Amino acid sequence: MGVWERGSGGEGRTVTAAGFSLDGRVAVVTGAAGLLGWHHCHALAHAGARVVITDLRAEPCAALAEDLRNAYGAHGDNVLAVAADVTDPASVAALRDAALSRFGRLDVLVNNAALNEKVEDPADGAPVRFEDFPLDLWERSFRVNVTGSFLCCQVLGGEMARRGRGSVINIASTYAVVAPDQSLYRREDGTQSFYKSAAYPATKAALLSLTRYLAAYWGRSGVRVNALSPGGVENGQDRGFVARYAERTPLGRMARPSEYEGSLVFLASDASSYMTGANLVVDGGWTAW
Repeated sequence: MGVWERGSGGEGRTVTAAGFSLDGRVAVVTGAAGLLGWHHCHALAHAGARVVITDLRAEPCAALAEDLRNAYGAHGDNVLAVAADVTDPASVAALRDAALSRFGRLDVLVNNAALNEKVEDPADGAPVRFEDFPLDLWERSFRVNVTGSFLCCQVLGGEMARRGRGSVINIASTYAVVAPDQSLYRREDGTQSFYKSAAYPATKAALLSLTRYLAAYWGRSGVRVNALSPGGVENGQDRGFVARYAERTPLGRMARPSEYEGSLVFLASDASSYMTGANLVVDGGWTAW
């Protein structure tokens, strides 16, 4: 069943699943080897896109490319795996050139690559308070999360603007909108097992500002720029943390990794054709209270 729309001349038309199709379009996903990156690539391929998979290391990119071919019967020409460093302008330019050489166009960019310290995988096992957070890690976070997205937008998004069409999706976070709740990481005995750093929220908030800037800058060039802010994903965290997160969330649970696929395809496709400069928050209601 479609949704009824009234056109400017009074005529109506039905929006169907065809509006979500990405047939023939070329989508680049950075940080593709990560948990959500894997799902982003599968969602785009399932919607018909030709997917350019990129991450720092070649091996996981090649493995994901093979996974997509096995899952969707895609021929080799529909998937491209390219190792790239998003913080290196020459590497990003080489990524662009490889994508254009294979497919001749760019239509979608998903800026997913990011550094994110995780409660399930702390760097050294010891909680680090804000007062002791290392400057080099702060600067590295900005280098990857903000500068990396800036360079990909500049080089890959710039190619879309040159062609007059495209969709850029910056993967932000609920922590770009609200502060981390440090009590989530507090054990029952009152001790703190982990502190979410200031670096991740600060970089993701900067990414929202970049999103709005580019939406305004490229609006007349046919390139839409939006952000997708996911909530927490259940991924092997300890049971206490999962329970505390669920209690803090209106839907009463953490997200499954696949639950952002529909939102991503929506932003990439013509289904969101009048949407730019927006931040699509998909968080189970986390930021509602």
